[in-house]
Amino acid sequence: MKQICFILVAFGLLSITSCRDDFETEPSFGSLEFSKDTVYLDTVFTDIGSSTYSFKVYNRSSQDINIPNIQLNQGESSNFRLNVDGVAGKSISNINVLAKDSIFVFVEVTADIQDLSQNEVSFLYSDQINFDSGANLQQVELVTLVQDAIFLFPERFEDGSSETLTLGIDEEGEAIQIDGFILDAEHLTFTNQKPYVIYGFAGVPSGQTLTIEPGARIHFHNNSGIIVANNASVQAVGGLSSDPELLENEIIFEGDRLEPEFSDIPGQWASIWLTEGSTNHNFEYVTIKNSTVGILMDSNDGSAQPTLSIKNTQIYNSANVGLLARTGFIDAENLVINNSGQASLNLSLGGRYNFRHSTFANYWQNSFRQFPSVLIENNLQSGETLFIADLIEANFTNCIIYGNESIELLFNKVEDAAFNYNFKNCLIRFNDFNNQFSENELYDFDNTSLFENVLLNESLQFLDAQNNQLIIGEESAANNLGDQNTANQVPFDILGVNRTQNPDLGAYQSIQFEEE
Repeated sequence: MKQICFILVAFGLLSITSCRDDFETEPSFGSLEFSKDTVYLDTVFTDIGSSTYSFKVYNRSSQDINIPNIQLNQGESSNFRLNVDGVAGKSISNINVLAKDSIFVFVEVTADIQDLSQNEVSFLYSDQINFDSGANLQQVELVTLVQDAIFLFPERFEDGSSETLTLGIDEEGEAIQIDGFILDAEHLTFTNQKPYVIYGFAGVPSGQTLTIEPGARIHFHNNSGIIVANNASVQAVGGLSSDPELLENEIIFEGDRLEPEFSDIPGQWASIWLTEGSTNHNFEYVTIKNSTVGILMDSNDGSAQPTLSIKNTQIYNSANVGLLARTGFIDAENLVINNSGQASLNLSLGGRYNFRHSTFANYWQNSFRQFPSVLIENNLQSGETLFIADLIEANFTNCIIYGNESIELLFNKVEDAAFNYNFKNCLIRFNDFNNQFSENELYDFDNTSLFENVLLNESLQFLDAQNNQLIIGEESAANNLGDQNTANQVPFDILGVNRTQNPDLGAYQSIQFEEE
């Protein structure tokens, strides 16, 4: 009975929606109006489909009309695709538009740059949508930029499976595997000639170095990243750029969606994973954005030198953590981290850390955030097991720790391991208005052996923190508070501005903001 009722209802709906198939119309007379006269489909990688773009076609007249043909000017050879009022194709006939009504036109594109140009790395590709013909012809322009790229991905096998990387053995003795592949010798240097698009995890093999040249662009598909094996290294050393918009010498890691609406969406790819035993990593003039975890550092190489040196680097819009280090050994200067779903900086399970002239902020807006900008721990809870390790040192000098929560610095200490830290000439957001930490000696900001020349809760005057513009203004409380010896060690800010005279806190020297 239920099936019969469903069939009757469905038939009734079909009858209702079909009742105007035979309404009378007038031929189109060339007076259509469009919500856009040009549809820009933004940049797409070669052979990768675009997002769907749309516009509306209006019939402003008091008469129902018929458009005899809507087609792409290049016909079936066009790389664009249409869907008009629910009908897909490159040439669509007899589309009716009611009086004072409109229809939607949806557009997509997939193009192979090799079919368009043999020599160009990018190609501006265009076509037109023709509405009607002859004296009644009206057109909407279509424009997209097709970008050539080097695609790196796991091998696909005949049985439908694909190449994987083994991470270890789980508690049940089963191999832990992820989609991924080992970079061969040909691809252990990323240049700036073409962008790279990575599917799955690209593995840097043991004993090898991945070298990334200034100006390189690395894009990751969903759940993809870089994983660095035991005794392997990453040397990602860019350069200072003259154009702050183009960042022509910056190395940029981001997702593979190039549309503007994806430019600041967190969690589009996984992480740069520096596994235990990997060594000698250098990141300089690098931007890492829109990942799940920007850099995940597991342990250190056991040497007397930092396992990770990171300078003049920005990490933004991480769905979980910007920089997560477990028993790491990191030396950093001019490091900026902002907008993380959990902590911007999580120093977990002890380790050794030195941060100079760095800005750690968190103005996350996408969901509730229960972690501070900076979380420092000497332990890690995994299931029912508590791991502990000595926090040998965690030194912050001439740094800013701030955000949109009252408490932006937290410690998680257990007594069975060392917990050493020091803050010197720093501005910290720590507004303990409920006095929940007033008796906790870890937060004794009057203890000069732990906190020297530290300023709490003063106004920072960021340019636009929510949009990752963390340069400070001339009225900022962080101005002229830097330790001079540290400033001499890091004489230029992240933009190349000399700070040896009257150094400010954080990664940026202050500027005069333009009046709106």
